Amino acid sequence: MQIYKVGGAVRDRLLGRPVTDIDWVVVGATVEQMQAQGYRPVGADFPVFLHPHSGEEYALARTERKSGRGYGGFTFHASPEVTLEEDLVRRDLTINAMAEDEQGQITDPYKGQQDLQDRILRHVSPAFAEDPLRVLRVARFAARYAGLGFQVAPETLALMRELSESGELQALTAERSWKEIARALMEEQPQVFIQVLRDCGALKQLMPELDVLFGVPQPAAHHPEIDTGVHTLSVLEQAARHNQPLTVRWACLLHDLGKGLTPEEEWPRHIAHEHRGLKAIKAVNQRFKVPRDCQELALLMGEYHTHGHRALELKASTLLELLQRFDVYRRPQRFEEFIAACEMDARGRLGLEERDYPQAAYLRGAADAARAVAVQPLVEKGFTGQGLGEAIKRERLNALKAYKESAKP
Repeated sequence: MQIYKVGGAVRDRLLGRPVTDIDWVVVGATVEQMQAQGYRPVGADFPVFLHPHSGEEYALARTERKSGRGYGGFTFHASPEVTLEEDLVRRDLTINAMAEDEQGQITDPYKGQQDLQDRILRHVSPAFAEDPLRVLRVARFAARYAGLGFQVAPETLALMRELSESGELQALTAERSWKEIARALMEEQPQVFIQVLRDCGALKQLMPELDVLFGVPQPAAHHPEIDTGVHTLSVLEQAARHNQPLTVRWACLLHDLGKGLTPEEEWPRHIAHEHRGLKAIKAVNQRFKVPRDCQELALLMGEYHTHGHRALELKASTLLELLQRFDVYRRPQRFEEFIAACEMDARGRLGLEERDYPQAAYLRGAADAARAVAVQPLVEKGFTGQGLGEAIKRERLNALKAYKESAKP
């Protein structure tokens, strides 16, 4: 019985990056031997055990064979006869197909160390094309390691293109897809994830609403980069650069979907794209069963981002409607995330990445002014029910009018 560290733990140690999760593979052991040593079985599909003390996962070396569509369409075979090399060959990338023994010796049958050195993301074997989830995984690794100069190998990109064209991506469950998308959006360069998906044809299959933005022009006066797809990637890049949470990054990704629905004869203008895009945003949210907080912010950002940019010009009554719509009194964080997403949108324009965004402070000030209206004095004056609601609204409107006056230069 031999135990090896495998996958990401080996890869990241060799790259000099922090090792967070450690995966272990056990060669030459049976289920009974593992249990006799106190390991607790947890795997439903194949033998995986929890270490009796550390709680880390140990999997018996296994082979796998394609038996159906999608991520789960595999049958597994685990036995003491399965070699380390046979276990490693079923992994996705050469840089993830290395093992390290207890003495620190590396087993590297598929030249993963060379690909680490050459900054290449390369598939291990043709079996790569049997698992559609690997398209998303490779794009995610590209986003993670782009800053180190990693590129997807042309032959791997070709296999990813084959997978995209085969219809296999449609067999992925919403949950598996969202898990990869969410992880990828939180990587250092999430825009690379979207670009790689586009390069291999997967974006067209997974998010056609987003794919169609590439090649759609915008007015150069506001968008020096012109192309709506390029702008969207830049907004996402800014969101990562400013360490925004997943909710903000998702909203940034979907905020301009309405521009993909503008009739060509109206280009480069996109009148009412905010409302036009809501149906598309809902469709993407539902397709991946996106968490509610991400869904809500994406829809609100899609509908109101131009309000954010024009904040200083908005009438007090429009400002009040905006604050009411976001429920800033009970959900202040959601409005804060909206402001952040608007700022990323403004910065995601060619040559304007460092420009100030005074709208952010102005919107925060407006929310503070509206929230500062005290309800108790109105109750003491005898207002109740609907009358109280109207009185509160009136006082908030007056507070916003006063705020607008005080904010004038």
